[in-house]
Amino acid sequence: MKTRLPVLIFAALTALLSTALAGEPNTLTAEEKAAGWTLLFDGRSLAGWHIFQQTGEPKAGWHVADGALICPKSNGRPNGSGGDLTTDAKFGDFEFVFEWRISPGGNSGVHYFIDESRPPSPKPMYKGDVGKSPVGFEYQVLDDEKHPDGQRGPTHRAGALYDMIAAEKTVLKPVGEWNEGRIVVRGNHIEHWLNGEKVLEGSLKAPEVAKSAAKRWGEGSPVYDLLVNQPRKQCQISLQNHGDEAWFRNLRVRRLD
Repeated sequence: MKTRLPVLIFAALTALLSTALAGEPNTLTAEEKAAGWTLLFDGRSLAGWHIFQQTGEPKAGWHVADGALICPKSNGRPNGSGGDLTTDAKFGDFEFVFEWRISPGGNSGVHYFIDESRPPSPKPMYKGDVGKSPVGFEYQVLDDEKHPDGQRGPTHRAGALYDMIAAEKTVLKPVGEWNEGRIVVRGNHIEHWLNGEKVLEGSLKAPEVAKSAAKRWGEGSPVYDLLVNQPRKQCQISLQNHGDEAWFRNLRVRRLD
């Protein structure tokens, strides 16, 4: 024991120092505040969030524990654990940074440029959908190794613009550990980052976007028109409930417009 004690003490001090340097979860440094960053989650409540096309804080499903927003395991959204969690605030050009953790074999995502005023989707997008889930552009959150989407190619893996633009690098941490995502939007130009690496850069007017929208919803459909033809405007950000347990924390945003 005498030979191991200094090693254990050193390891404990290193862990404490790393935590201190990283800062407390769900807080902003003075430098971040000066740079225009604001928190979207206070680490204690669902203030500032609601379920897509509903009012008030969620009464079931999504909840807060251990400083994280948690989507529990369910039978699929939105009729399982309450649907997709959506910001009250709207954004145009923005930079959004968030930490996420997914359950083994799990699937989730972050939607942006969603529009709550749109009518229900003309057809289900997944098992359990009743047409009342957000339609927008999705930053994929996934266990690439165990979820089937991970085998469908780089447009379906973590960090991708789902089914549209591929994530070019694999920089995922093991399931159970926190990953950091980043979405940058300037007009139609987007960037997706994962754990400090830029995994894609492209345009929401790229041919791949129109091709995917036509395949999934039909060219000329309201959803196709929303994604392909309509100009970008102030819209919300949404955390996806895909029926799998997922965690989010350190959600912070700054406006670029």
